[in-house]
Amino acid sequence: MRLGMVGLGKMGANMTRRLMRGGHEVVVSDLSPENVKRISSEGAVASSSLDDFVAKLGKPRIAWLMVPAGDATEQTVQALAQRFQAGDIMIDGGNSYFKDDVRRSQQLKDKGIHYVDVGTSGGVWGLERGYCMMIGGPREVVQQLDPIFKTLAPGRGSIPRTPGREKMPGASSSAAEEGYLYCGPSGAGHFVKMVHNGIEYGIMQAYAEGFDIFRNATSKELPEHHRYDLNLADIAEVWRRGSVISSWLLDLTAMALAENPTLSEYEGFVQDSGEGRWTIQAAVEEAVPVDVLSAALFVRFRSRQQHTFAEKMLSAMRQKFGGHIEQTAAKKSA
Repeated sequence: MRLGMVGLGKMGANMTRRLMRGGHEVVVSDLSPENVKRISSEGAVASSSLDDFVAKLGKPRIAWLMVPAGDATEQTVQALAQRFQAGDIMIDGGNSYFKDDVRRSQQLKDKGIHYVDVGTSGGVWGLERGYCMMIGGPREVVQQLDPIFKTLAPGRGSIPRTPGREKMPGASSSAAEEGYLYCGPSGAGHFVKMVHNGIEYGIMQAYAEGFDIFRNATSKELPEHHRYDLNLADIAEVWRRGSVISSWLLDLTAMALAENPTLSEYEGFVQDSGEGRWTIQAAVEEAVPVDVLSAALFVRFRSRQQHTFAEKMLSAMRQKFGGHIEQTAAKKSA
C-alpha cells in the first residue's frame, strides 16, 4: 500500500522503515529536512512541504501521524483536513487523549474524511520487535488498513497460545494474537493505550521501589546482622528466568543495571507523558479506585522537586504537636 508518515522521530522513522521492509511505499514529511533526507535515502518518498506530501499520496490518501500529542497533533490534523478530500484517511498513531479523538473524528466525518486512532506501543525497539497496536475508528476503514497493521505488528512469534483461547467466541476473527486489536469506535484505541500506560507507571514504580529496598539494605540504620550487600544486576537477571514477575520492563531494568549498577548517569527526575493523568481522570469519572496507578503518578510529580512546601508544613505541625525536630535541623545544631 502507499501511505504517508508525518513525523520522523524515533518511532515514526522506525515505523517507516518497517513498513518499507514489508513492501509498502511511504511518503514522508517532517519539520526537519534532515530527517526527511535521511529516511528518503533508505527508500522513502521525500516531500518538501505538506502540499507536496499530500500530492504524492495515492487515492484514497492515507496519512499516519506520529507527532507529539496536543497542539502539534491538532495543528497537523487541521492542516491535513484542509487538503484532504472525502474518502481520505487520517491515522493518529501518537498518544492523543481519547476525547480529542472523538471530537476530531466527528469534525472530519462532516467532511467525509475518515479518522482512525491507534495507540502504539513498542518504543525504540519496534523496528525489530514490531508494534503492539490498539485501534479505534470505523470498523470498515480499519479493515481496509489491515495490511498496514499486519506489517507493523509483531505477529504471533514464539509466544504460546493462551490455553482455552481457541474456544472463545470471536477469537478466530480477532488479530489480538498477531499483536494488534480493533477496540471499538473512535477513541477506543487511545482509551485502551491510555490505561496501558497507566498500568505501565504502576509496574515501573513497583520495580523501582523494590530495587530501592535492595540498594538500602546496607543502611547503618539497620542492625549489622540484618544488612545485606546485594548485587542488583544479578537479582534483575535471575528474576528474568522463571520468575512470576518477569517482563520486558524487567529485561530493560537488567540491561540498565548491567551497564551501570549505580545508575549514576540518572538524576531521578521522572517525567510523565500525559496518559497517566488521563487514566486517573477516567477512573474518577467512572468512580473506580486506582490506588496503585495514582500513587505511581504522584511519585513522578514528587521526583521533580526537592522539599515541597507541604513537607515543610508537615514538619511544622510535627514540631508543634510533639516537639519533633527535623533530622537535618538537628544535625545542623549539633
